[in-house]
Amino acid sequence: MIARQLLRSSTSIGANVFEAQNAESKADFIHKMKLAAKEASETLYWLTLCERSRNYRFNNILIDNLSEIIKILSKIISSAKGKIPGLIWVFLYAFSNFQIFKLGN
Repeated sequence: MIARQLLRSSTSIGANVFEAQNAESKADFIHKMKLAAKEASETLYWLTLCERSRNYRFNNILIDNLSEIIKILSKIISSAKGKIPGLIWVFLYAFSNFQIFKLGN
């Protein structure tokens, strides 16, 4: 059951970020990124349960990688809420998806 929930929440992070690339507006982009951050938070919960389980071999790099993803999402959201000149907004918008998928490699 935990593995299923972990799989669902973790894959939803990328799905929401991917969907944000086709956002209809800046507000829609922020909303989808917030959904990704929410799923990342849930994923952290499931990983914490796995870490504390006695019968599960756990690798702490998973939490480290997820923490980086959470920081990136947080920065994207806070930057998107601010007043960003057009060119920087386009760069941030394009870069956000690349960085998150790059961390998984």
